[in-house]
Amino acid sequence: MSEDSTAAVGSRGRAYTTKQMGDACEMLVAAELTLAGVPALKAPDYWPGYDVIAQPRGAAPQKISVKSRTFKKGAAFVSYSAVDDFDWLAIVLLPGEGCPSRHIYVVPRSIADKNARTYVAQKMLNHREYRIDEVGRKFAEYENNFSLREAENRG
Repeated sequence: MSEDSTAAVGSRGRAYTTKQMGDACEMLVAAELTLAGVPALKAPDYWPGYDVIAQPRGAAPQKISVKSRTFKKGAAFVSYSAVDDFDWLAIVLLPGEGCPSRHIYVVPRSIADKNARTYVAQKMLNHREYRIDEVGRKFAEYENNFSLREAENRG
């Protein structure tokens, strides 16, 4: 690449598309898990229910759904469907206004479900979500949880 070549900037002022951001965050989570001693790989694109498969030593393979967003305060959400088949929810928050650094939370499905915002409207029954600016407070103990440990066993 020549010194004067620059990446095209998208409509959101980023040098990458939303799909590229999602793929990069999936690879980032798989890499962090592997480097923490839990070998992992990215599932094929559009694999139903999860994005990364990890193999903890002495345990069954674990399915991880990765959700990524650029941080912003207010009505911005990370969401998933209750019918998605995964064991862990990885939330990757990229730097944005009010958040100068990247944060990654790897949360057990049971904890994610218990803390999710839900709705009673028929068309939203399976919708689960969190406001981006609440993720850090709700899941602080699961930040950088690349060893895939439940809260009571973390140390």
